[in-house]
Amino acid sequence: MSVTIKPGSLSDFFASARETAKEIDEGRKITPKNIIWVEPDDLRALLKPERTRLVEYLRQNNRVIFSELMQAMGRTPASLNNDLEILSKYQLVRIYREPNPGHGVRKIIESAFENERIQVIAEF
Repeated sequence: MSVTIKPGSLSDFFASARETAKEIDEGRKITPKNIIWVEPDDLRALLKPERTRLVEYLRQNNRVIFSELMQAMGRTPASLNNDLEILSKYQLVRIYREPNPGHGVRKIIESAFENERIQVIAEF
């Protein structure tokens, strides 16, 4: 199974949903679609080298503590948070906090795609 990232808007998402509904109405087997519709400007932002490197790192390390990720990537907290925000917006990562015994809380980053192939389709 793979995740497909396509440039598009909310109307593209609904067009895809209508296509699936039509398959159901006609009694056809539903074609699985793991598509994430991304605004074109955000797609360009997702493909920046540092974000691509971050996705590759998360593919190898499915669950990582923010401070460890920051150190491994050689990034500042602000720049890493910016990248994680856009990846989270399109559900490519999950970010949550968990107790850090004796030290408050820590931020955990998890890959939402695990070992699935990510395919980017640019249809402008």
